[in-house]
Amino acid sequence: VFTKQLDAHPPQQEHQHWAQICSGNPTNRIRGCDRYGCGNFGADRHGGKGKHAGVDVICSDGATVYAPFSGQLSGPIRFFHNGNAIDDGVQIRGSGNCCFLTSLPLLSLPGYCVKLVCIHPIRYHGQIRRGEKLGKMLPMQKVYPGIISHIHVENCDHSDPTHLLSPDVPPLPQEQDGRWAAVCSGNPTNEIRGCDKYGCGYYGAPRRNGKGKHRAVDVICADGATVYAPFSGQLSGPVKFFHNGNAIDDGVQIRGSGFCVKLLCIHPIKYHGAISKGQVLGRMLPMQRVFPGITSHIHIENCDHSDPTSNLERGKGQ
Repeated sequence: VFTKQLDAHPPQQEHQHWAQICSGNPTNRIRGCDRYGCGNFGADRHGGKGKHAGVDVICSDGATVYAPFSGQLSGPIRFFHNGNAIDDGVQIRGSGNCCFLTSLPLLSLPGYCVKLVCIHPIRYHGQIRRGEKLGKMLPMQKVYPGIISHIHVENCDHSDPTHLLSPDVPPLPQEQDGRWAAVCSGNPTNEIRGCDKYGCGYYGAPRRNGKGKHRAVDVICADGATVYAPFSGQLSGPVKFFHNGNAIDDGVQIRGSGFCVKLLCIHPIKYHGAISKGQVLGRMLPMQRVFPGITSHIHIENCDHSDPTSNLERGKGQ
């Protein structure tokens, strides 16, 4: 009977990675750094006396939360133990290869065990399938105003879950021809800023009243828009351009695929580690707050100060 049902309903979850956890974050991108700290595994806690034993997956307050894999629920999980607005969560124990069969129970194979905290689950006990609605994100802004709202994802054995959160990235045949991907959502052709009251965005444009030259290119990008990696490589940063702590003084460097570039006036999801071409890199910072009326843009600067225009133009139509 089991064999017949297995043939009729094959396993749905032959996955090396977990499913999307939060609506609006299909790649499970991890919180970067804000005034409350950083979201990566091992980040400093308690003034450097402790380490972050989980990973913070970005999730807007009130967003729908999904099960990363199939398993058994247990809870509630209290993290703060003070009854604040986000002190709720649930544990899932199961396997990425388990499945539901029509008239058979969940196959609870040895595998994963994870706690998802700062969410309100639809239930604390019973079975759940990978990708099924698990609950909703709690109002983190109410407790930590200005933080990057997130789900705290912690393996039960306190190991690093980062590699399981990252989605499979298919090979990118475009990588070989040197064309960069679109850098900003809403600008698929990497259109370059023209001229406004603050100046022009093309490479070599006058700066400092004609005493200097623009050694970068400004790619148009609306405040708050999603920013993508132009090519695959290793991240390093943060990179500061203004050195005055204003609202857009942030950025990151990518080195790889024969290129090295700095993307400024953005907030990356992380400052270190690998990233693939076209993956979410971060978000555009509020440039209008600093330069009202400017054409909001990402400052893109080759590490050797050469002209990146031709690489950006090759992204047209891609």
